[in-house]
Amino acid sequence: MARDVHVITHPLVQHKLTLMRRKDTSTKSFRELVHELSALLAYELTRDMPMQEIDIETPLEPMKSRVIDGKKIVLASILRAGNGFLDGMLQVIPGARVGHIGLYRDPATLKAVEYYFKMPQDMHERDVIVLDPMLATGNSAVAAVDRLKKTNPRSIRFVCLVTCPEGLKTFHDAHPDVPVYTPVIDRGLNDHGYIVPGLGDAGDRIFGTK
Repeated sequence: MARDVHVITHPLVQHKLTLMRRKDTSTKSFRELVHELSALLAYELTRDMPMQEIDIETPLEPMKSRVIDGKKIVLASILRAGNGFLDGMLQVIPGARVGHIGLYRDPATLKAVEYYFKMPQDMHERDVIVLDPMLATGNSAVAAVDRLKKTNPRSIRFVCLVTCPEGLKTFHDAHPDVPVYTPVIDRGLNDHGYIVPGLGDAGDRIFGTK
């Protein structure tokens, strides 16, 4: 089975990620960089999205031209850090629907515990992009996709800012059919389940809660 990992090496993506990693980057700057980076990632994520032809009129004549069916795309944000991705993604895919998956990591077991789940209707017609800045232990990502698969969406992709070999293995052992899009695969996890060198706690840095 496929275990697709798409490493996005575009210079703008790499440049902005480097600025985000710096510990002296302010909350305001970090938030702006997430916004810019998520818009850039949306371009890569939608590169092979299915298209359809519609009839339009240019100022000179009628023609058939191709469009992405944005209303069929669902941005599924893993709360709370995934919400940092939404504005930038919606700027590029304004017709997308938004779903939310509330998970927290049990500090003792590092397992994901669900407390909220809300998706649009008719998921069987929709392509889902799961948003979470960090794919670290992989437990939250696995739990989120487990839950999403019960809604029978047409396809699922996962996007993050930083991941590591342990997280990718855990995720793809559970979901080998779901491609992962990321700018970088870091060295590994520390004793607290944080990616190193990483960029710290993305949620805290986006929302200024630490």
